[in-house]
Amino acid sequence: MAEAKAVLRNCQSSPRKMRYVADVVRGMNAEKALYMLQYNAKHASKDIGKLLRSAIDNWEKQNEGTRVEDAQLIVKTVFVDGGKMLKRWLPAPHGRAYKKRKRSNHVTIIVDSKMVLIPEDKGGKSVPETAVADSSSAGVNTTPKKSRRRRKKEIETVAS
Repeated sequence: MAEAKAVLRNCQSSPRKMRYVADVVRGMNAEKALYMLQYNAKHASKDIGKLLRSAIDNWEKQNEGTRVEDAQLIVKTVFVDGGKMLKRWLPAPHGRAYKKRKRSNHVTIIVDSKMVLIPEDKGGKSVPETAVADSSSAGVNTTPKKSRRRRKKEIETVAS
């Protein structure tokens, strides 16, 4: 199944504040993430909640004939980038001025399904996604390394 993406541009909040909320939902089930965002006290959770709903709708549009409930959507990727910065001046003592930076950000959410689905008109059954090959099957040696002293002793015993 294809993954779906939604992007929020120029959100008037600092990237740091938005990342706190993004870290909460990253890797989570989409339904559970929406529920968590609904009751989160942070102001940024409202914006990320809207964006997550948009990403889910985009996934539905791309994968017509499949149900969201069967797909077990997860929030695959969430990242927050800095947007444009508005620079303002704040009056300061002794005739000076401090620079005030009003930051904005760009948020990108990618959702994908845990399951590989067959469209409903062809059978409607969901098939589990194939497992990724283990590192042991890829030819990677998983035995712990021996210390130099131990290897040296083994070489000496074999040589004598």
